[in-house]
Amino acid sequence: MPLEENHSRTAGLARCGRPAQAADHYRPPMPVDLHTHSTYSDGTESPAAVVGHAIQAGLTTVALTDHDGFEGLAEAASSARGRIGFIPGVELSVDWGGKAMHLLVYWVENVPGPLQDALAEIRQSRWDRNVEIVEALRAMGIAITLDEVLVEAGHGVIGRPHIAAVLCRHGAAETIADAFDRYLAAGRPAYRPRKRLSAADSVALARASGGVTSVAHPHSVADSASEYREVLEGAAALGFDGIECHYVEYPPGLRERLTAWAEDLGMVPTGGSDYHGAYKPGIAVGVGRGDLVVPDEVVDRLAERRHSA
Repeated sequence: MPLEENHSRTAGLARCGRPAQAADHYRPPMPVDLHTHSTYSDGTESPAAVVGHAIQAGLTTVALTDHDGFEGLAEAASSARGRIGFIPGVELSVDWGGKAMHLLVYWVENVPGPLQDALAEIRQSRWDRNVEIVEALRAMGIAITLDEVLVEAGHGVIGRPHIAAVLCRHGAAETIADAFDRYLAAGRPAYRPRKRLSAADSVALARASGGVTSVAHPHSVADSASEYREVLEGAAALGFDGIECHYVEYPPGLRERLTAWAEDLGMVPTGGSDYHGAYKPGIAVGVGRGDLVVPDEVVDRLAERRHSA
C-alpha cells in the first residue's frame, strides 16, 4: 500500500502534543538521528561519512544501524570520538505474524554475543536469497551476475538495494524504487523470502546482548490506525523498549499520534532519518526531508532502559 494512502487513514485522528514545560526549565531539544545506514549494508556512504553528516547537521548523537551486521561500527565510533555522541546499533528484519517487521537494536557491538551469533545464520539466509533473486532475474532474460552485485556492495551485508542498482545499470529499471516496484518487492516476480528471527526471540536475544529495541517504521506492518495501535500494544507486551515515531516519511500528525500512543504504553518514542545516501535520494542525516527533529531526550530514556535491564 502506498505510504500516502497508509497515512491518510490517520488524518482524522486528534493530535496529542506534550504539555508545555515551565519557561524557566525549558530547553529547546537538540536533534539526534537513531537510524542510519552505511556501505556496510545498503547505504552508499562510509560510516565515517555518515558521522560527518551528523556533525555538520549539528546533532548531539547519531546511531549507525546497518542491516544484520556490525562491521561498520568501529569506523563510525572512531570518527565520532570526541566530536559527537555515538550509539552502535543494528537493524533486523523479524517475523511479525507473517509480515516483515524491522527492529532497531541499540548498544550492540561487533563482539560475540547471543544476538551476534544468531545473526550469522540470518546472514547466510540473506546470501542464499540473493543468489535465488539473481537466478530469477537471469531466467527473465536480464543478464545480471552475482559478481556485479558483489562489486556494487563492496563489503558488508549484501541486500536487494545492491541488486536494484545493478538492474538500473542494465537498463531494466529507471531508479532503485522502480527496480523494487518491478522485480524485488514482496509479491514481485524476482522476490524471494529469507529466514527471519521471531519478534519475541529477537527482543530476548537483544536484551541478552545488552541492547535495547525499537520498532522501525511501523507502517511496514500496519495499514490503518487500528493496526498501528495493535502493533504498539503487541510490541509493548513483548517487551520492546521503543517505537520509531519520528520517522522521515511520516507527516507531523502521524508522528504526534504515534508518540502519544507510545507514551501511553510506557515506550520510548524514537526516530531517525533512515539515511541510505543515494539509494534513498532527498533524505539527509538528522533532518530527513527537512522537517525531522528527533529530540535528544530520547537517548537518555533509551539508556535508562539499557541500564535497568
